[in-house]
Amino acid sequence: MTEPISLFTRLANIHIQFVTWRRGAKVGSDRFGNVYYRSKTTPAGARERRWVIYAGEPDATKIPPEWHGWLHHTVKDPLPEGSSGFHKPWQKEHLPNLSGSTQAYRPPGHALAGGQRVAATGDYEPWTPA
Repeated sequence: MTEPISLFTRLANIHIQFVTWRRGAKVGSDRFGNVYYRSKTTPAGARERRWVIYAGEPDATKIPPEWHGWLHHTVKDPLPEGSSGFHKPWQKEHLPNLSGSTQAYRPPGHALAGGQRVAATGDYEPWTPA
């Protein structure tokens, strides 16, 4: 069951959509469905504002490298739609950040991973206060 969305969250989303509609120019989208925007106008001497509207839950790890570079002003223009300049055949597909979930990594000996760890090899001496 999903949690109900609070009134504050609904109003914040409406505000973000309004500001994006009014001040943003769509630049493109990525394979995850995230949509990227830049400000329509930029004051003299200021950097152009760039932002992303996430598809689904906001998770910064869902931003591909080519868009990350554009968002952070590392590159002037994003790659053209459909180009695969950063994607190599040996790269793994994206995995979201699993911290705090049931699929998070748990090292051997973790209470939720069985609680048994390999015995120490003898090269460890615990510190004892004098």
